[in-house]
Amino acid sequence: MAKTIFITGASRGFGKLWAEAFLKRGDKVVATARNLDTLNDLVKQYGNAVLPLELDVNSREASFAAVAKAKAHFGRIDILINNAGYGLFGAVEETSEQEARAQMETNFFGLLWLSQAVLPVMREQKSGHIIQVSSILGLVTLPVLGLYNASKFAVEGLSETLATEVKQFGINVTMIEPNGYSTDWSGASASQTQGLELYGPLKQAFSEGTTPDMWGKPEATVDALLKVVDSPNPPLRVLFGKVAYNLVKEVYAQRLASVEEWKEVSVAAHGF
Repeated sequence: MAKTIFITGASRGFGKLWAEAFLKRGDKVVATARNLDTLNDLVKQYGNAVLPLELDVNSREASFAAVAKAKAHFGRIDILINNAGYGLFGAVEETSEQEARAQMETNFFGLLWLSQAVLPVMREQKSGHIIQVSSILGLVTLPVLGLYNASKFAVEGLSETLATEVKQFGINVTMIEPNGYSTDWSGASASQTQGLELYGPLKQAFSEGTTPDMWGKPEATVDALLKVVDSPNPPLRVLFGKVAYNLVKEVYAQRLASVEEWKEVSVAAHGF
């Protein structure tokens, strides 16, 4: 049975790739982007099956309006994929107030506004699936990506809470946590702080520590995503990529070891 999917950030990267995958198999797609021209190829090929909408997710009002348009056009929204976002590269000390706020506005608040907007639609349907494109960096951190890490950690906390609140309405929530992929996330889509010289060696070491095989193939995520959306019991979290899988296992084992090492102090801090 065909589904109606609302995808933010559909102009390129994962968003464009996934939108086309849904359309190819006969689903209907609401594709949003800041620049509608980036969606012309989808409209030309798939016609009325795709509804292109101009949207800046930073605007709560615009986000609610876009969801209302989608509901009016297709009659329902089965899946929301909160994909819009970007990476801010730079040390925490280097980050300006404007850069920090802009990172949170898009990666966290934009996702919040769309989630809030779609919930009444899904509650009325008594079904729905909200998919938050988080990151492996919502579970573990890397240097010189502090504000991006923080935005995705915030997404994780919000989404896990949301899942417990809306399950009663027949709505599922899934966080997709990719490692790095060969999209333009770290290129044209990224933003860069004005650097301080003292962080230069750290940035160089970070850059030199990456190898080509650490970056996943974006096309490989299509089947994984379709398995998630078609599952009768979708996961709360799903890692995309072998680097993500290996890193989470390693870091979480270290965290558990630290918890046990400091167990006596932790228990004593309870007071009784």
